[in-house]
Amino acid sequence: MRILIVEDDAETRAFVAQGLAQAGHQIAVSVDGRDGLFQATGGEFEAIVVDRMLPGLDGLALVKALRAAGDTTPVLMLTAVGGIADRVEGLENGADDYLVKPFAFSELAARLNALARRPAARGMDDTHQIKVGDIAIDLHRRTVERAGQRIHLQPREFALLSELMRNPRRVMTRTMLLERVWDFDFDPKTNIVETHLSRLRSKLNAGFDGDAIETVRGAGYMIRGE
Repeated sequence: MRILIVEDDAETRAFVAQGLAQAGHQIAVSVDGRDGLFQATGGEFEAIVVDRMLPGLDGLALVKALRAAGDTTPVLMLTAVGGIADRVEGLENGADDYLVKPFAFSELAARLNALARRPAARGMDDTHQIKVGDIAIDLHRRTVERAGQRIHLQPREFALLSELMRNPRRVMTRTMLLERVWDFDFDPKTNIVETHLSRLRSKLNAGFDGDAIETVRGAGYMIRGE
């Protein structure tokens, strides 16, 4: 893989870069957030390792800027802060995984490999186009249309819609969505699912009659069919 490392601590940066290079990956490095964002948007990386606390532009702001620009490159965030609230904040702002310092290199490498496999593991195979009712998504091109009208979604919104579309007319519980979209094996005790569903609904329903997503009270959510 071609991997970008954005880390201002020289020891950590050298440790990660050397280990990944020895594992056969192509490595680019940056020492601050602004340069990291510039490199991330200019190079075609398959994964990005970002320290949360960076000079110039912090890691959260860097990831948010990437996602706002439509960049869906998997991001592994490194941090010295390991509280649940901090992990949730990082994931809500677009990071795909979170690793707390100090860490073993073997775990970092395993998490990066898992991120690289994730699109295939989530069904991006020959059946990459899904249509339910008047909503159509292309998992390869990461496009969404409703009745032929293009709808632009953020990466997490797209992942959320993808899970609902893969399970048409099936109720998806909050726990299922937390596990499949956010990789949470715990309840973060926030309204993360509801917030993203609200944004997704607003975009899907703009200019259309009726709600594309049905809330099944006390159970979960499902995509409406025809």
